[in-house]
Amino acid sequence: MIDLDKSIFNISIDTPLPHIGSMLVAEPFLREQYFNHAVICLIDYFPGKSAMGVVMNKPSGYKLEELISNIQSNEDIEVYCGGPVSCDRLFFLHRIPQFISNSTKIAEGLYVGGDFEDVVEYINDGLPVEDNIRFFVGYSGWDAGQLDSELRNHVWATTDIPSNFNPLSYQEDSYWHKVVKSLGNRYTGWRYQPMNPSDN
Repeated sequence: MIDLDKSIFNISIDTPLPHIGSMLVAEPFLREQYFNHAVICLIDYFPGKSAMGVVMNKPSGYKLEELISNIQSNEDIEVYCGGPVSCDRLFFLHRIPQFISNSTKIAEGLYVGGDFEDVVEYINDGLPVEDNIRFFVGYSGWDAGQLDSELRNHVWATTDIPSNFNPLSYQEDSYWHKVVKSLGNRYTGWRYQPMNPSDN
């Protein structure tokens, strides 16, 4: 049987290799629970080696104060589902290295990790979390060469973080659509594919 959606809308073009800080944009027919209309930020990657990233746009349903006992905040701090691996671990990306020591730059204006005591102090001092820090339970991982194979099979498009786009803003499907739009006209067909096929 021919999958008409894929034959009409799938894009078989060369996918450039990503790098640490790149975004992986799921092709619209990837229906796995964690990756349907997902955008992943790579935090560790070298061609031919293993890779690691976090899904940027899938809220987990948890709030940070439910997971970390010494958080005192007047706002509910959303925790995102970074992927299916090590879901008992907390990760975070941020844009405030001046407040969080020992963080690692992965892209212009974007950092991973750092001293978690600094994070707790920042939050408990009432400083703004939304758009500045994003928390994740779990991560997405690939064995050596696995991501390279998926890229050859056009499972993902790759891009740098779009200009004038805060990667710690937006969520769910609007996030995916905003990044797909930044990919250009070759990917216009993707934007007409809903997260839920039944919405067609």
